Parts: sequence; C-alpha cells; structure tokens
Amino acid sequence: MSDRTMARQVLLFIWFLSLGSALGQVSYSIPEEMAKGSLVGNIAQDLGLDLKRLKSGKARIYTGDSAEYIELNKERGVLLIKERIDREALCGQTTPCALHFQIILENPIEFYHVTVEVSDINDNAPYFNKPDTYFEISESAVNGAKFDIEQAVDQDVGTNAIQSYMLSLSDNFSLKLHSQADGRKIVEMVLQKPLDREKQEDIALVLTAIDGGDPHLSGTTQIRIKVLDVNDNAPAFTHSVYKATVVENSPKGTVVIRVEASDADQSSNAEIIYSITNTHDGVPEMFEINRHNGELKIIGDIDYEKARHFQINVRASDRGGLTDSSKIIIDVIDVNDNKPVINIMSKSAMLSEDSKPDTVVTVINTQDVDSNENGKVQCFVNDNYPFVLKTTTINFFSLVTDGDLDRERESEYNISVTCSDEGVPSLSSSVTLSLQISDVNDNAPVFEKSSYEASVQENNTPGLSIFTVRARDADFNQNARVSYILEDSSVNGVPVSSLVSVSADSGVIHAVRSFDYEQIKDFQFRVKAQDGGSPPLSSNVSVKITIQDQNDNAPQVLYPVQSGANVVAEIVPRSADVGYLVTKVVAVDVDSGQNAWLSYKLHKATDRALFEVGLQNGEIRIVRQVTDKDAVKQRLTVVVEDNGQPSRSATVNVNVAVADSFPEVLTEFTDFTHDKEYNDNLTFYLVLALAVVSFLFIVSIIAILSVKCYRWRRERMFYKSGANLPVIPYYPPLYADVGGTGTLQHVYNYEVCRTTDSRKSDLKYARPCSESIISLDTSGTHTLTHAQRERLNFDDCDDQVRIMFITNLCAILKHFS
Repeated sequence: MSDRTMARQVLLFIWFLSLGSALGQVSYSIPEEMAKGSLVGNIAQDLGLDLKRLKSGKARIYTGDSAEYIELNKERGVLLIKERIDREALCGQTTPCALHFQIILENPIEFYHVTVEVSDINDNAPYFNKPDTYFEISESAVNGAKFDIEQAVDQDVGTNAIQSYMLSLSDNFSLKLHSQADGRKIVEMVLQKPLDREKQEDIALVLTAIDGGDPHLSGTTQIRIKVLDVNDNAPAFTHSVYKATVVENSPKGTVVIRVEASDADQSSNAEIIYSITNTHDGVPEMFEINRHNGELKIIGDIDYEKARHFQINVRASDRGGLTDSSKIIIDVIDVNDNKPVINIMSKSAMLSEDSKPDTVVTVINTQDVDSNENGKVQCFVNDNYPFVLKTTTINFFSLVTDGDLDRERESEYNISVTCSDEGVPSLSSSVTLSLQISDVNDNAPVFEKSSYEASVQENNTPGLSIFTVRARDADFNQNARVSYILEDSSVNGVPVSSLVSVSADSGVIHAVRSFDYEQIKDFQFRVKAQDGGSPPLSSNVSVKITIQDQNDNAPQVLYPVQSGANVVAEIVPRSADVGYLVTKVVAVDVDSGQNAWLSYKLHKATDRALFEVGLQNGEIRIVRQVTDKDAVKQRLTVVVEDNGQPSRSATVNVNVAVADSFPEVLTEFTDFTHDKEYNDNLTFYLVLALAVVSFLFIVSIIAILSVKCYRWRRERMFYKSGANLPVIPYYPPLYADVGGTGTLQHVYNYEVCRTTDSRKSDLKYARPCSESIISLDTSGTHTLTHAQRERLNFDDCDDQVRIMFITNLCAILKHFS
C-alpha cells in the first residue's frame, strides 16, 4: 500500500470523525459479465438522498487505487456498470468476491460505504492442464491400490465449480473422490480388480470433470496405463500428513520441508521419484520438489496476503509404477516483530463421545506485547474438527464442541489452535491440544459377513470344529468385548442346540453329534453377538450348515428279487437276435452325488461269451446268436458298484433259461434250487430216513416173529388139552346164530391194497385180517373149526403188515425224490 493511499484514507477518516457525518452502508449483489450501462442499484433511494443533494454535493465514487468498475449517474441517482466485470480475474478462487468503494459528498462532507458482491456464473468449463496422463502400474498391485489423478481446473466457484468426476467404464479401476476443507476434491483411481499384463498391457481410460452449472460443462483427459510386470511393494511415506511453516518473502531456493518414503523392494523397483500432483492453486508456481531426495523448495514469491496456507499433494513412485501419496500442509507466517502468546488457562484431557454441543474443552488466553492493531489477536482451530473457538471476553477464548463426537471415527484429537495478530505484517502462534475421547456403548457388534455357509461331512466326530463366526465391535474395552450365543430354534422338530454349539468367546461352531446325510441334508440357525456394554447391544446372523455325503451305503438290488424259496428264471428263445434284452438289473443307492452313481459288471457267467451287462443301465443282452450247443441252464452273477471312494458293491444272481418250450424248461430246471448247500441237506435227510426205516423194519420183524412163536405155543397147548374139554360151538363176535343153521344173516367183504413183490408195482386184493372168514360146505350147515380160523387170520395179518411197511417206505422215498 502506497503512502499516498494511506494518507488519503487517513484524511477521509479524520473528515468523518471531525465533521460528524452520518455514515451509511449499502450492499448490492450482481452477477459477473453484465453489460456496460447495466443497472446495479438505486443508490439515492437506498441511502435516502435527494437527487439535488447528489448534484449539489458533487457526489463521486472513491475506490482508491482499485479499478473503477461502477459509475454513479447523478441525474438518476443510480449505480451503473462502467466496465465488464470478470469475477475470475477480479477475485480468482476467493469467495465471496466483492467490490468495496465509497460515495463522497461535499458541503457538508458525507461518507457512504458501498459493497457490491459479484456472484459467479457458469462461464468457464473445467479443463485439465495435461491432455494425457500416464501411469505405469505393476500387475502385482493389490486391490485397493490408489493412484492420484491430476485435478481439473475450473475458474468458476461454488456450485459452478467442479462437482464430480466420471471415469469411463473399466473392469479394473474405479474412481474415488475426497472432499477437502476448502471444497476442492482430490481424485484417486482405485484398483478394484488385479491387472494381468499378459492379457492387457495397455489400458486407455477417459476421465471427465463435470461442474455444477446449468447447463453442465465438462472437460476430459486421457488416462493411459501401462501394466508393468512384478513389483509387489509400493512406496510408503513416513507420514500421511507433513506440516511446515514458511515466512513470507522467504528467498527463492529456501528448503521448506523434506518428505521421505521407503520401498521394501530392491534394485530399480526401490528407486523412488517424488513429484507434486497439484495442478492449480498456484502450487506448481510456488514450490518444487527434488525428484530424488524429496526436498520441497520455494521457487516463487510467498505472499501472506495472497495465500496463508498451502496444501501440496506429493506422490512417491517407484520404477515399477506403484505409488503412495501424502500431503504437505504449509502455513505462511506473516512478517511481524512479536508473535501472540497463547496461555492455556484450563483444559480437559478427556471428553466423552456423547458430550453435547457447546461443551467447553479448553479456555485459552492470548497476549501480544504489540499495541494497536498489531496487538489485537484472533484465534482459530482446524476447520475439519468438530470444535470451535468462541470469544468470551477480550483476549479470552473458549474451545467448545461444535458437533457430534464419535470415538470410533476419531479417538484422539490434536487440535491446533492458531492465533494471529492484526499487524501489518501479522504474526501468529499456534498450540496443539491433545484431547482423548472416552467410549460409550453406542455400537452394536457387526458380523464380518451378512450370512455364513459351511459344510461338514456326515459321520463326523462329535465335537468337531466346523467353522468360526466373527463379529467386531467398534467400541472400546468392555464395550467391545463380544460374546456369541446360539439362538433357540428347532430343525425338523429337534432343538438346534442338540445339533451344534457355539463357543461364547471365540465364535467357533462345534458339531454336537454325528450327522447323517440321509436324515438331514442341511439346516439353518442364527447366532447372536452381544457386547459387554451396559445395556448390552447385539446383532445376529444366519448360519447355514450343509451336510456332505459319504459313501456309507451299499447299493440295494430291487430286481431281480433274491429268494431261496423260489427260483425266477428269465426265458430266452433260441431264435433271439444279437442285442436281445434278457432282463434288467434294477438297483438304488440311498447316497447322493457320485456316491450314488451305479455301474453294473458281469462277474461270473455260465457262458461269458453269450451275455453282456450295460455298464450304466444294468441291461443284460445277448451279444451273439444262440446255438443249439448252448446249455439250457445259464446262471449270471452281476456286481452292482457305486462310484464312491472307497466304492461299495452288491451282487445279484440271475437265472436264464435258453429254450423254445416250457416243458423243456421244466425238465431242465427241476434241480435249479438244488444248489450245493441244498443237495448236502438232502443227502443228510435221505440217510436219516433210511436209517429210521431200517430200524422200524427190524423192529417189525422181531415183533412178527414174537407173535408167531406165542401163538404157535398157544395152539399146541390147546390141542394137547382138547380131549378133556367140552365141545363149544364158535360164533364170530357181534354175530348171532339164526334159525339154528349156523350161518350169518349177511356176508361182509373188506378189501385192502398190498404188494406181492417189492420189486414190482402190481396190486391184488385180499380181505382184512380183522374180518371173520366164513366158508360154507355144500350143505351150508357147517362152519370152519376154530383152529382153521386162527391159522387163516394169522396168515392174512402177516401179509398185511408186510404190505403196510412197503407202502410207507415207497411214500417216504417218493417224498424225498
């Protein structure tokens, strides 16, 4: 500011105080780029002045050394546009942009302050300083790797400035925006899918910057990416944010700060190159960074009035194309001989996260030994922190909360309080206040997944660890201690607690019992995660357990049915053609998947060259023409095997009859049931029957001989004593003499069947031994003597016993044949 200008301002100020002029102030708002002569406002009406007063007072506009964009029309008492106003040329990025001038009247002197705010219109499209941006990115870059992109420049401000960025469609990259405290947006390209140099070595993308005007204006730049091979470690800065201060008017070449990054790789992949990614804000014109050692130097004129702070985005790139980014925050110190002194009167080292707004954190006092304007101190804190300084009394400030605190988002604040005087140039001081945020239980546990799925093989061991569910609680200490609880539910009517259990501390899910895939294939339940806060908070998650099948069941043959009692034979005519379907073996396996895939194989056969079995369908077919030489009886043994590991199998016997007539089948197959085991049993039974029959035969012979001897002795005794006995007529039992003739009223004949020769089957008839045989003489008046009757009856009985024995023996032999 020149001495002449200062003198004018002092003179005007003295006039105002000495003459007691009525000071007035009026403000207007106009858009930029208005045409010359456009109306700004009716100043006479707004200030309450008469047009005659404007003329008599020789009203004029005083702007000092600034250009005059507004002129006063005294005839009409209005302000008009004198020169076209370009807001970007007038104020750059500073908002709000305003013209300040005074209207001065004479006789008497009156002084009026006028402010004309110039609002922005969307007359500038976004643009990139470079039409193309090149990246070299290693194919080993991990998902989430970030790559800073040159920001577009838009001379407009507010909503007319850049509002969004858009990246052309890409499978590998997405766009991420970070809003800064000054309203700008840092653009990062994030790798979301690994690169593969062998598939695509060069990638071309289009980045579009879009402003918020109506209509929208946009600018584009090409992003060309070259995929490099094998570089698995990116550079890493020692700090994510570097802070430094610089005195304005510092000589060019002054080193402001040195940033440092390290790379765990070796050779050329560990060589780091530093660069500044800012493309606007005047940073490239004010600073440069040494590409090799990271020293930041001043190359321009540092002016406190133009820029009090600089935010420099620094990129560290290795030879493999991997990068890391950091920020350098530079505070510009105004030239002044005494800095304000900041005294901490009282402060809180810890604050609860549920503290209400306007909670006092710290009370500070500022002192500056300078006087007048240089001794007036104003203090401020970081804009992006939820704290604000409020003035209580002169030089006393209270740091209070200005928003909601969240310990999970920020557990500690290093609040930088900066106090500056109003001297020309101004000096400032800063102090950092460390504030710990204490925890309250305001976050419920959150599971890592929205749902869980796991599998376990059947026939598992009880107590087997299946898998683990995990939940995290963003709170601290006891409030973050998570316990896992199995919620009550049932699976097919069975409590889920009888199937699985969950460890309260680790979240490990164990099998309570052994599972059977054939009974239950899968089931679901819910696990609750509960923290240790008071009151506790909880969340739950759905868990699905799938039972995997094991090959624990052998195939079961449904057809043909195997039975020892009956024999089922498949009949094949001798005229059957090749491929004739004899029968089909049907089997099932209650397992699933490949454990239930069945295959059929011919294990044994009477003639293997005559039959084949379908490997997949079990069909038994003729593979050659049937000949007369082929046996009628054919027996096949088929093995049914599943595809499990190890496999299980079952066998089935199939009887086949090769014949053209049913009698032939009956003749040949009468002994089909007489396998070796059955024949052995039959031999045993025949030998036993023969022994029993022989024993009975011998007993019968002895009995017969005994009876004959007894009767013979009795007859001899009867004849020896017959002369001394009286003659007694004999009558057969149950019969009576009629008319004294000695004959029966009727004659009864009884017939039985016997064999006369055991070697033949001829039959003849004879009367039973129980019948009384009565023979008459020619006169019909005499009967047989008693002795004759006894001999006749005994002979008949002897023959009949022999007949009965032979008949019974024939029946036994016939039964077993």
